[in-house]
Amino acid sequence: MTVNATKPQRSIFLDRDGTISPDEYGYIDHPEGYSLYHYTGEALRLLRECGFYLFIVTNQSGIARGYFTPEQLERVHARMLELIRGEGADIDAVFYSPYFKTGIIEPYNIDHEDRKPGIGLYQKARRRYSFRPEQSWMIGDRYTDIAFGKNAGLRTILLLTGNGKKEFYEEMPDWDIKPDFVVQDLLGAAYLIKEYFCR
Repeated sequence: MTVNATKPQRSIFLDRDGTISPDEYGYIDHPEGYSLYHYTGEALRLLRECGFYLFIVTNQSGIARGYFTPEQLERVHARMLELIRGEGADIDAVFYSPYFKTGIIEPYNIDHEDRKPGIGLYQKARRRYSFRPEQSWMIGDRYTDIAFGKNAGLRTILLLTGNGKKEFYEEMPDWDIKPDFVVQDLLGAAYLIKEYFCR
């Protein structure tokens, strides 16, 4: 699939765990442990029909913590992309941050702009793709996702999947940054965007 060139170029940034896939298995270090939500393919197809680039942006501090290697993560992501293609959907690029300040593996045990809510991963996407930030979105299940989106000038959607329900009910009242929308899951987010912003 390709983005419709007649539409304004714009993007959807998607968190991984808790957004396109369950976040209940801890740090996933092998492909067999990775799965998608049953509705992920449909949601991605709907967003693609609207002419969006689709990017995964994910913090993967398990590398800095010594739980898995970059090579193991690449195999997990290869499985992720295989599953997405099996659903008749696709992703334009995957960007991940291996950094965590108190990790044990050098050179990843540092503060780094690539770790959300820093916007290093957004800047990498901007260097590779041409799109309009003001017509683009960040979708995720954590405060760090919403802050990342706001820091990058994107519209934001908080999902109630993954950690989203806990963050919405227990933590969001104290957030200094609020999402533009809160919806049940990625499919709900896709229908929201398609219905009201797919022009």
